[in-house]
Amino acid sequence: MTDLPRISLSKKVYDRFMNLKIDENLSQLTYIWIDGTGEYLRSKTRTHYEIPKNVEDLPIWNYDGSSTYQAEGSNSDVYLYPRAIYKDPFLQGNNRLVLCETFKYNKDPTDTNLRASCVEVMNKAADQHPWFGIEQEYAILDRDLHPFGWPKSGFPGPQGPYYCGVGANKVFGRDVVESHYKACLYSGIKICGTNAEVMPAQWEYQVGPCEGIAMGDELWMSRYILHRVAEEFGVVISFDPKPIPGDWNGAGCHTNFSTQAMRDENGILAIEKAIERFSKNHLLHIKAYDPKEGKDNERRLTGHHETSSIHDFSAGVANRGCSIRIPRSVAEEKKGYLEDRRPSSNCDPYKVTEIIVRTVCLGE
Repeated sequence: MTDLPRISLSKKVYDRFMNLKIDENLSQLTYIWIDGTGEYLRSKTRTHYEIPKNVEDLPIWNYDGSSTYQAEGSNSDVYLYPRAIYKDPFLQGNNRLVLCETFKYNKDPTDTNLRASCVEVMNKAADQHPWFGIEQEYAILDRDLHPFGWPKSGFPGPQGPYYCGVGANKVFGRDVVESHYKACLYSGIKICGTNAEVMPAQWEYQVGPCEGIAMGDELWMSRYILHRVAEEFGVVISFDPKPIPGDWNGAGCHTNFSTQAMRDENGILAIEKAIERFSKNHLLHIKAYDPKEGKDNERRLTGHHETSSIHDFSAGVANRGCSIRIPRSVAEEKKGYLEDRRPSSNCDPYKVTEIIVRTVCLGE
């Protein structure tokens, strides 16, 4: 294999410039958006001549959509509408990360702007207080896209010792994981945990509980921060739902969900009603749970490696081989939440949370 070119630069020189004092009333705003793939993020930065207090203070901007698979070169301007603002863990200080929605020249949402319709649905169900917690799985890769820490001409030992493992021969890339965790906390994202996963170099973090549209916003921003942290370490993040074929676990985006009725006393009845509605809409959910309308999940949802079959709907208590898992504590307390284990790791959380609310809360 040809060696990849060196791309690391001197952090000592970088730090010298980052320590330069600038006007304390200035803010660098990094506008972030989902590109035309529906999976990847783009960003660019502008100077703002005051410290933004909320997202409504920020200007609408634009970019060249022909370079992000979202427009033709003859009519390429796409609008950026700021929707959520976070502290910037990279530039720090008064600087901010700004999550944006994308709109075409005619002010219609772009094809991969799924936030717009999600907001409408969440507003309709606001009185039911839908809460979400998402478990984002991912893999750390070298720049040659080989799993980080794996032998270059072979495989590590079989799965077993890696899940929640400790030790240099069991976990790879913890520096990336811990840096991402701290960066999310700094930014104000509700990251609530992390752990090493079943496949070596595979990890998971959890975000939530978040109500309504905030779930999609915070998960997308946490993904951006993860990519940026990995960039600092010279590694690559993969959200592929089956990064390594064969006898290795895939990666999901397990989505925990509850309404106020589920969290109230005897909420198990509302949970059972939700599961019944899920069972009648299985194919619609499968289509919504990855960007390729089920084709990515076909590689993961095989009925093996702690997954249900993509073709069948199932539910059970403490069963990680089911479509919907009811945690044992929920079954005992007869209230709480359910876990939808079908969404893929590269899903759009706006689309996932929208269809869950449509099915369970609005009965559509």
